[in-house]
Amino acid sequence: MLLTVLLDMSLALLGAGVGAGLAAIGAGIGIGKIGGSAMEGMARQPEASGKIQGAMLIIAALIEVAALFALVICLLIWTLA
Repeated sequence: MLLTVLLDMSLALLGAGVGAGLAAIGAGIGIGKIGGSAMEGMARQPEASGKIQGAMLIIAALIEVAALFALVICLLIWTLA
């Protein structure tokens, strides 16, 4: 019985760690793609750079919020396991 409980706890901790890593990787990839696309858009149409930059910052903030939410969930799993 104790071995089963310890195994379940270790699997929860492993899942929390993998989830946190995937959230960080996903946020990095998403922000990298946004930044690259925004730079390309500004290079093609310099007069619209203000609008592009504003939209880029809003979308990057939304990605960061989603990544932070995922990390908080992972921390909750880690502490409750």
